[in-house]
Amino acid sequence: MPVTVTPAGRRAAAAVLTAALLVPLAACSSDDTKKDTGRATGSGSTASGANLTVLAAASLTDVFKTAGAAYEQSHPGTKLTFSFAGSQELVAQVSQGSPADVLVTADTKSMDKVKAETGTPTVIAKNRLVIATGKGNPFKVDELKDLADTKLKVVLAAPEVPAGKYSKKVLDAQKITVKPVSQEPNVRAVLSKVELGEADAGLVYKTDAESAKDKVDAVEIPDAQNAIAQYPAAALKDSKNAEAAAAFVAWLSSPEGQKILQDAGFQKP
Repeated sequence: MPVTVTPAGRRAAAAVLTAALLVPLAACSSDDTKKDTGRATGSGSTASGANLTVLAAASLTDVFKTAGAAYEQSHPGTKLTFSFAGSQELVAQVSQGSPADVLVTADTKSMDKVKAETGTPTVIAKNRLVIATGKGNPFKVDELKDLADTKLKVVLAAPEVPAGKYSKKVLDAQKITVKPVSQEPNVRAVLSKVELGEADAGLVYKTDAESAKDKVDAVEIPDAQNAIAQYPAAALKDSKNAEAAAAFVAWLSSPEGQKILQDAGFQKP
């Protein structure tokens, strides 16, 4: 017996067929969206950036905070975490396998000690020593030989610290004997002693004195009597963000990175 299909029935059947066809299309669209989202934000993608840990010499404390903010702004998604200490401490951390991505020391000898753990270093800046005194230079320290005065409380960086090595080099070259009241683990500790009035004078980098110019004065040391500090930077081979680490090291030598370093008083590499 023939079956008569009414207009309403035909409309209902069409609706069911259309819904059946749309279900797989929607599923495909959803899957494609998820794939596209994964490509845009998945782990390791450019969009997601990287979290980098940078081990840096104590004398870079102020300038790297400025540089880090500038780098993060121009590289959205990248986060920089700095750990500042004496170069000898940083080298020890790398040797012990502490997780990090970039190392920047205040001398090439320290970097050489971990050359098996780093990529090829690049010198990003240079620095020089000055004599830091209390504001107004109350003890009238004018030159290196004044530091030999036993009535003067002088602090130096420890011999194993780059700033300590540079200090010993310049004092020995001028045959000046200094008996420091303390030898500090990094150059920033030397600066702090002078800032707090716990020392009358100390040998620090020019950039350190500049960073505290409202609290200390800097007595220049002639080039012929001075030592030049070099700051090599390198990505660590064990970095989980090798590409991003290398990019930050390269940026430090870029015009933007160099301007920040030189505005802070560092010399061209």
